[in-house]
Amino acid sequence: MESQHNVIEIRDLYKSFWSGSSENEVLKGINLDIKNGNIIGYIGPNGAGKSTTVKILCGLITDFEGDIRMMGMDLRTDAMEIKKRIGYIPENASLYDSLTPLEFLSFLGEMRGMEPGKVTDRAMNLLRIFEMEKNANQRISTFSKGMRQKVLIISGMIHNPEIIFLDEPLSGLDANSVIMVKEVLTQLARDGKTIFYSSHLMDVVEKISDRIVLIDKGNVIADGTFNELKAQANDESLEKLFTRLTGSTGHSDRAEEFIHSVEK
Repeated sequence: MESQHNVIEIRDLYKSFWSGSSENEVLKGINLDIKNGNIIGYIGPNGAGKSTTVKILCGLITDFEGDIRMMGMDLRTDAMEIKKRIGYIPENASLYDSLTPLEFLSFLGEMRGMEPGKVTDRAMNLLRIFEMEKNANQRISTFSKGMRQKVLIISGMIHNPEIIFLDEPLSGLDANSVIMVKEVLTQLARDGKTIFYSSHLMDVVEKISDRIVLIDKGNVIADGTFNELKAQANDESLEKLFTRLTGSTGHSDRAEEFIHSVEK
């Protein structure tokens, strides 16, 4: 792997949304340096600001305060060049249902500047790896949630991006596909790619991340390797650490109350 250097630099990142006359401050001064070849597990409860951070980094939200540099470029002034070199895999995205996976991936690949022949070969290769080669010419409208998610994952990686942003990417996938995606991400990082993995699924984050960043209510409240965070928390599991730091306690009591309510 090439020598490590910062590929993402975030300084004093703030973002607010307005609802009527009230302001909701979603990000409250995020500061992060992320190196190439790392898998960053970006975790937090719902509403913590995870997806907002990812959308800002991908250029989908442009109205923010602070400074962001990616691959040595300023996100405000070099957004188009940055977008050419990143991949984005969200939990839910609109696919062109009337197209086939091969048509959809070819369209995206050519938009990225790939040669038509090369993008077709690569698309078929990636579909085969996901055991979807036989579905290459079927309409996406006929696909299950898991099949659509596989096409989405391929679409975010087909152009061989330097940084891959994933926002709950495993939604709807079967167990074998989850294992395969985790192995792909590990090998990509080994080759020097940077993986920014946003999720609330502790077990996946714990297994694949080189570094875990825990965000809550728009603030980074923990940052380190899994072993470092465990040491700081007296060997708690990541799930228990997450629960304690975010103040989400009483799960057992609430589960018992839920069951009693159902049984009444």
